[in-house]
Amino acid sequence: MMTRRAILTRRDMIVTALAGAGGVLLSGCSRGELPPTYGHLLRMGDNLTYAAHRALLPHGLAREYGREHISSFPAIGTTNPADPSQPLAATLGQRYAGLRAGAFRDYRVSIEGRVARPGTYSLADLQRFPSRTQITRHTCEEGWSAIAEWTGVALGRVLAAAGTLPDARFVQFHAFDGLGDGIDMIDALHPQTLLAYGMNGQPLPIPHGGPLRLRVETQIGYKSVKYIDRIVVTDTFEDHGPAGYLHYGWSWYAGI
Repeated sequence: MMTRRAILTRRDMIVTALAGAGGVLLSGCSRGELPPTYGHLLRMGDNLTYAAHRALLPHGLAREYGREHISSFPAIGTTNPADPSQPLAATLGQRYAGLRAGAFRDYRVSIEGRVARPGTYSLADLQRFPSRTQITRHTCEEGWSAIAEWTGVALGRVLAAAGTLPDARFVQFHAFDGLGDGIDMIDALHPQTLLAYGMNGQPLPIPHGGPLRLRVETQIGYKSVKYIDRIVVTDTFEDHGPAGYLHYGWSWYAGI
């Protein structure tokens, strides 16, 4: 289980140092362009990061590497949803255990919310979309990094198939481990944002979020939600309450 409190302490120190500069930079930005925050001093650094990235790197690509650069990749900060000793969400965990016992043949991820064609997709359905394979560096909020090859379908292709409505602003992810998070449409439609079902040429391992996880290569690791159960497109922000990272003091936008 990840050490959220320790990370929060480290992040707060950094964010506090940036807060003053953030307030100056953002004075010319409209509030509607900024990510939702709780509005207190420690969250001003998030707005600084978000505004700077959107202004300077709105469509920047993360660096991709060759296979010779693939490294060992620890599965830190993860919880097997089916592990009864770590029940973040018991009911979801039981359902996950059943799907895992059937080698995820009955797994379906649902696409809901502000879409014209809500529905569910099996792994086979997702694999019928054009696939993308990318070798990228995972930068963990704990201070380490690793390089791996990810294979999946661009989230934007799935959203296009579902038909996002004009008022869609965010994409929310609900996971079998009981956690949830969201990204804006800019990151959702980024060409390197994947629904990944493969890692290093193999089906996505359980410790790394199998059968399906999000890869947001332009943000820090914890934004890449593992064990995806449901994807909900919304026109309003959702912080996911105790299931979300904001509840524990982490930033909503963690761009790198």
